[in-house]
Amino acid sequence: MSHREWRVGVAGLGTVGAGLLKFLSDRPDFAPAGGRTRITGVSARSRSRPRPFDISNLAWFDDPVALALSPDVDLFVELIGGSDGPAKAAVEAALNAGKPVVTANKALIAEHGAELAALAEAKGVPLLFEAAVMGGTPAVKMLREAMVGDDVRSVAGILNGTCNYILTEMERGGRAFAEVLGEAQKLGYAESDPTMDVGGFDAAHKISILAALAFGCAPNYAAAEIEGVEQVALLDIQMARDLGYRIKLIASADRSPDGVLVRVHPSLVALDHPLAQAGGALNALFIEGERIGRIYIQGPGAGAGPTAAAVAADIADVMTLAVRPVFQKPAGDLKPFTPVDPSRSMSRAYLRLLVKEQPGVIAAVSETLAEAGVSIESFLQKPVEEAQGVPIVLTTHAVAESVLSKAIEQIAAAPFVLERPRLLRIARI
Repeated sequence: MSHREWRVGVAGLGTVGAGLLKFLSDRPDFAPAGGRTRITGVSARSRSRPRPFDISNLAWFDDPVALALSPDVDLFVELIGGSDGPAKAAVEAALNAGKPVVTANKALIAEHGAELAALAEAKGVPLLFEAAVMGGTPAVKMLREAMVGDDVRSVAGILNGTCNYILTEMERGGRAFAEVLGEAQKLGYAESDPTMDVGGFDAAHKISILAALAFGCAPNYAAAEIEGVEQVALLDIQMARDLGYRIKLIASADRSPDGVLVRVHPSLVALDHPLAQAGGALNALFIEGERIGRIYIQGPGAGAGPTAAAVAADIADVMTLAVRPVFQKPAGDLKPFTPVDPSRSMSRAYLRLLVKEQPGVIAAVSETLAEAGVSIESFLQKPVEEAQGVPIVLTTHAVAESVLSKAIEQIAAAPFVLERPRLLRIARI
């Protein structure tokens, strides 16, 4: 049975789709278990758009649902993107027809993963999504397969190459966010509407999927706490570096007896930490298990080659005819995790204030923090040319976020404070 020919339909012919078509045409017999692949149909928004791969000899479908239902398609690959609309309709159609599905769509899996898993398992077909997280770096397989003999405590890392590129270039060139974003858009690292990336939503989709795989629960994207990088100022990057840190957009999922805390936010990472060394468009992830301890993986998080390789690996898995739960448990046993109130979370913090240049300011800030129960770890005052006031930066020892928020509100109301204090967390990884 495994030596049969698999007829593949591909919906979505962007960078990854074109890369996949080229690979499968060059290497139709790539799968270790034997068998061959043959592309028998494609679908995309535009038929005439110039592409690096000739599609004139392939059956064209304007509607991806029709492609999914085609009698000439045994395996459906969805590379359209988006949590709803044509992508969801086509995946549901393929699963309902009893066809295996391979997708790179993180929004779809993060927001509808549990219901799609139930449908796939009811029909007895695989639903695989390695390419949805970290491109070609096998984070999904590691959690879904390699870690089932362990109890994962936490997963955390850099899951968005666009944000990582922007923060890296801001630091390297001493340039503001808006300028580097514009450059990233010209280079194709950022979309014309970059909100999904720079707002942290893309990373939140990915960490929601990893949390579900790590902790045996249903994806619960709605419970993620999300902050993007739009407000990261060059001054913060420079001040953090003077304190021995680099700012990264960190996505994390931590399990405790109270539940699971999933969050995405800019964080300070010590300069000698592996995550601080992952520059440019790289992705990187720590997985911590009870028995195995800490595992670190790093690799390209996007791009035609790496992502198409991950899609091809999933196709090879389908060709083995192995059937297993979509997540770590059968779909009927998946429940959304219990979100933890982030205000109860303990972390060290970075706080930047812009204050009037007058005596007693530092003493007043220290006193307010001490009265609130916030302990200062380090302190940095650095005159900045053309600044309206004096920037003061301090880091705190571990403190409950509710306590820190209260202290910040008190400081923000002080007459010597010129703008709202800027808070960043120091990563606990």
